Amino acid sequence: MKRGVLLFAHGARDPGWARPFEAVARRVRAAGVEAALGYLEFMSPRLLDAGATLAGAGCDHVEVLPLFLGAGGHVRRELPALVDELRRRHPGVCFVLRGAVGEDEAVIEAMAACALRGAGDT
Repeated sequence: MKRGVLLFAHGARDPGWARPFEAVARRVRAAGVEAALGYLEFMSPRLLDAGATLAGAGCDHVEVLPLFLGAGGHVRRELPALVDELRRRHPGVCFVLRGAVGEDEAVIEAMAACALRGAGDT
């Protein structure tokens, strides 16, 4: 089985906005995992294109990770429909939708640590 990670971000008109998300993708790839970053709007590639890239690279199991702090409308409504479309377009690939990264305990802990550093309580 060849695994991949499909990182999903909102997108913005300012290209600099994407730097942290691109850094996440680079670090995942540096760990030896196929990774693609796809956006909902304003930027490319879009999620469906990024998913096609992973399918084309031979991934047959792809974890879809929303790089959102919480599960708002985009994550709860739009993303499941996009993942269903990926499944339809690439029936040989198992796309698994994970929860918003910001709801992961390790991310919450990292944000709290960052806030405490800013408050001088390191």
